[in-house]
Amino acid sequence: MKVIIIGGVAGGATAAARLRRLDETAEIVVFERSGYVSYANCGLPYYIGGVIEDPAALTLQTPESFFARFRVDMRVRHEVTAIHPNQKTVSGKNLETGEDFEEPYDKLILSPGAKPAQPQLPGVGLEKLFTLRTVEDTFLIKDYIHTRRPRSAVLAGGGFIGLELAENLRELGMEVTIVQRPRQLMNPFDSDMASFIHSEVRRHGIRLALGRTVEGFVEKDGGVDVLLKDAAPLHADMVVLAIGVTPDTALAKEAGLELGLKGSIVVNERMETSVPDIYAVGDAVQVKHFVTGENAVISLAGPANKQGRIAADNICGGDSQYFGSQGSSIIKIFDLTAAATGINEMNAIKAGLDVDTVILSPMNHAGYYPGGKLMTIKVVFERQTFRLLGAQIVGYAGVDKRIDVLATAIHAGLTAIQLKELDLAYAPPYSSAKDPVNMAGFMAENLSKGVVKQFHIADISGLPCDGSVTLLDARTAAEYAGGHIEGFRNIPVDELRDRLDEVEQGKPVYVICQSGLRSYIACRILAGYGYETYNFAGGFRFYDAVTRERRLIESATACGMDQ
Repeated sequence: MKVIIIGGVAGGATAAARLRRLDETAEIVVFERSGYVSYANCGLPYYIGGVIEDPAALTLQTPESFFARFRVDMRVRHEVTAIHPNQKTVSGKNLETGEDFEEPYDKLILSPGAKPAQPQLPGVGLEKLFTLRTVEDTFLIKDYIHTRRPRSAVLAGGGFIGLELAENLRELGMEVTIVQRPRQLMNPFDSDMASFIHSEVRRHGIRLALGRTVEGFVEKDGGVDVLLKDAAPLHADMVVLAIGVTPDTALAKEAGLELGLKGSIVVNERMETSVPDIYAVGDAVQVKHFVTGENAVISLAGPANKQGRIAADNICGGDSQYFGSQGSSIIKIFDLTAAATGINEMNAIKAGLDVDTVILSPMNHAGYYPGGKLMTIKVVFERQTFRLLGAQIVGYAGVDKRIDVLATAIHAGLTAIQLKELDLAYAPPYSSAKDPVNMAGFMAENLSKGVVKQFHIADISGLPCDGSVTLLDARTAAEYAGGHIEGFRNIPVDELRDRLDEVEQGKPVYVICQSGLRSYIACRILAGYGYETYNFAGGFRFYDAVTRERRLIESATACGMDQ
């Protein structure tokens, strides 16, 4: 059996290694257009910033090391230009010699990946305009920074690659501005949770131009002007386009394979395409979203590796299946860690789901143990069934542990309520006896049993000001004096029982505190005396962070300024 794989990196290289482990006699040939068959794509920004110093560390395997261990024929700098399904051959060109080649196959795996989105804008192609996707792109940017010593950069795009590169360029001492058409960074996050990301980015001196549309690029004064719609141009010494990626599927289209979303390759759960004996894996394929069941294109290394393994299993006579991508992801943003899994609240609503959320701000470990750091957790679930849909966490320590627990819970089909039952490891340096994930479960259980009712940040502006409801802030007097929501009167929770005469009977009471815990206690006290109560989800800390950010964006957008 002869298997040809087009494209290496995550999916293709994984498939090649798995094929050899399952079949010692198969002939396996990998054609890779770039000069690197298996490299750490996610590490590229950190090489530019000098965190990873040795360029060889980016290369996970070389053609020589791959052949030595797996006897796989890795042919780098070979570009496949056509697939001939009827003849079961591929043809292409050796990019180093210019020689044409044609190779037969019994089975074919496509792992072409994705390519940086290239908008059709004036000025695209300028010397000082870069994209970052391959090792070659990385070396080009690194060399430009080393030789030209640019002092400023504009990054078009605020996703994973944009933020990671922004951090690394800033650590090199450059002035950095991120331009993003949506009015937030990091689309996997809801806008409220993105507020914490924005704050951290700005705290480290990065300017944001959110809600801005790039219209073109012009060389000027030794640098580049980034032209914006309805705003003054941004000038920088260099520009990096990081506005996303699109499936690289021209070969598949020309070969007659069925295509789906964004031109991605349609595959079944066995990673088989619409053409017999051709499989496809990685960033180029259309998958099912594990939570919604809808078609999706999710460009992440984890799914690509799994898909490569599954394709190899099935080529060797197995029956492995891919059940969908959940979109679990995590990113370091200076001192902050932000992570998400499943779908966010906004996308859940777009999918027609009736959803609710719990928001909490726990410490990463026991409060009495030194060095604790706050994190903010948002868990999204179906209102009636409490089926887990997604989670987002932003914090400084312990974020990775909690997001992985929540990702596992979603995959296992647990409800938000069942989070309370998880038996999680505890010691004071690592967690609390009631882990933050357990706490989210307790909160969901309280909602399910009617022990507490919630109101959210979107409800604040709609609260009546005619005296028909009572608005209560349960924090201390000092906290209240340091900032509060207009219309909320202050009765500290520890004084509430003695001051019940100040809370009028017969009116709903909306209660807020710093994090949601004391206001919950206040709600239970009031409920014990017959009051109808509502607890604010997230607390004043959450409200203040989100509203400050929204005011800043709105003000800057109205004035045509950076944020």
